[in-house]
Amino acid sequence: MTAVTDHADHTERAEPWDDGLIARRAAGLPGEAFETPAGPGAYDGRRDGRLEQRLDALRELVGLSRTRLDGATLAEAGRVLDEAAARRRLSERHTVVAVAGATGSGKSTLFNALAGVPLSETGLRRPTTSAPIACSWTDGAAGLLDRLGIPGRSRRRPLQGHNGEAALEGLVLVDLPDHDSAAPAHREQVDRVLALVDAVIWVVDPEKYADAMLHERYLRPMAGHAEVMFVVLNQTDRLPGDAAEQVLDDLRRLLDEDGIAVGEHGEPGATVLPLSALTGEGVGELRDALDQFTAERLAAARRIDADVAAAADRLRPVYAAGRQLGLSEAAREEFADRLADSVGAAAAGQAAERAWARGANKACGTPWLRLWRWYEAQRALTTPAQAPAAPADEEATARQRVEHAVRAVGDAAASGLPAAWGQAVREAAARGAEGLPEALDELAVEADSAHGGGGRTAATPYATGVRPPRPGWWPVAVFVQASMTVLQVIGGLWLLGQIVGVLSPNLGVPVLMMLTGIVGGPCVEWSCRMAAKGPARRYGQEAERRLRDAAAACGRARVLDPVAAELLRYREVREQYVRVAGFSTTGR
Repeated sequence: MTAVTDHADHTERAEPWDDGLIARRAAGLPGEAFETPAGPGAYDGRRDGRLEQRLDALRELVGLSRTRLDGATLAEAGRVLDEAAARRRLSERHTVVAVAGATGSGKSTLFNALAGVPLSETGLRRPTTSAPIACSWTDGAAGLLDRLGIPGRSRRRPLQGHNGEAALEGLVLVDLPDHDSAAPAHREQVDRVLALVDAVIWVVDPEKYADAMLHERYLRPMAGHAEVMFVVLNQTDRLPGDAAEQVLDDLRRLLDEDGIAVGEHGEPGATVLPLSALTGEGVGELRDALDQFTAERLAAARRIDADVAAAADRLRPVYAAGRQLGLSEAAREEFADRLADSVGAAAAGQAAERAWARGANKACGTPWLRLWRWYEAQRALTTPAQAPAAPADEEATARQRVEHAVRAVGDAAASGLPAAWGQAVREAAARGAEGLPEALDELAVEADSAHGGGGRTAATPYATGVRPPRPGWWPVAVFVQASMTVLQVIGGLWLLGQIVGVLSPNLGVPVLMMLTGIVGGPCVEWSCRMAAKGPARRYGQEAERRLRDAAAACGRARVLDPVAAELLRYREVREQYVRVAGFSTTGR
């Protein structure tokens, strides 16, 4: 049925219960406009600064997460932001309330009872309501109804209230098709409109109030929207005696199991009322509750707040970490140890220690031994030798060690993070490690050239042309060794002069000089070798530390810093999520 419209008598505005929409379109008469201009009736976000902060946090959260999460994960949060912005641009003087229910629950009868005139068709034919029908108690709701997609032919005006009845100023009531309709298009319309209205009146009857579809598909998922929800038990006139109270108590129990807070004794929550739309019993109480609800003008903010809370709850697995964030010091040290092992830091220290010891032996050794070593070196140069094979297996093993170290530190950093962010941390580590083996190989090449090619060793001060430091006793040892050589030479020449008859015979002194030089030279060399062990060991340890630090710095710049940046990004996102999930707006 439709409301009666008298275009002939239309002068300034339509009859109180007439929508007058088509007439005003044609004649340009004042009344309800299609686009609600920004002004006193527009939604003013400053009235709820905490909701504004919560929306800003959600907007920032989505922006920071776009490159880390897939679009499907953020789709609901984006929809909430879009719908919140669309609702806040429209009138806050109006409260859009949907009347929803199952087939035969009597929601259209209740809709007509509230409007005071039969605007929505009722009857035994099912489904009776095939499209949403709106009834606005106050002008200026066209923008809101356009947003709901309700055409002008489905917009109505109520009958003026009788004396003593609640005025319901600002109420926009929408009668929906059955949520359990056999027609899929009807169910789609219900779902679409329920996502856009400010509040909803769920109409249940004594037969279907425990229907699984109602509770599992609608009430339970909308548990966080209790403050913008009315649940009315209709058709109480069919229940004998105190059966209505028993059914009502059972309905409250089911709502509690669904997680819906029931607003009793001044507590915020859903309003639960018994009534009979057919006889009018209890309809007045519902009108009074709706009148108070619309007069507060907080329904839109509550609905947006509940939508944000629901979006935050769905995003919780994506942002809630299971442990303290960041890499532990043990994980960092293990990563540095693995890199040091991959470039052969320990072997580098040993090679540097041997190089320092060779230098000491060369400087403090006997000249005859040095001459013999020189001779052996020259023989080795003249003897053809097969070139050593490239250490392919060693390089492959070193690369595997680097890759394993990167995977291990990535897994340690991602431990406890949500799956998407853990994957982002691992990918950051993998991207940073793409050139790490080559960079570490350069350190090994420098070390090889410094030590004449001794495998994957460290870059020591020799690699940069800096001679190793010498202890203070080194010049003294060189002088003593030279003195032993001089004694040998003088003693030998003295003996030679006596043999040829140039000098007078005296074997004691030259023989003693030669024996002193011959015995003293190796003793000096042995003493220097013993004394050089400590400095050589310290020099090798310093070379190992230098390589370890170089490898750790390379790994930190290429792997740890990108991982830390990704963890910092997650911290920023989590802070925004805490703001989204932690703020609460005005209570009802």
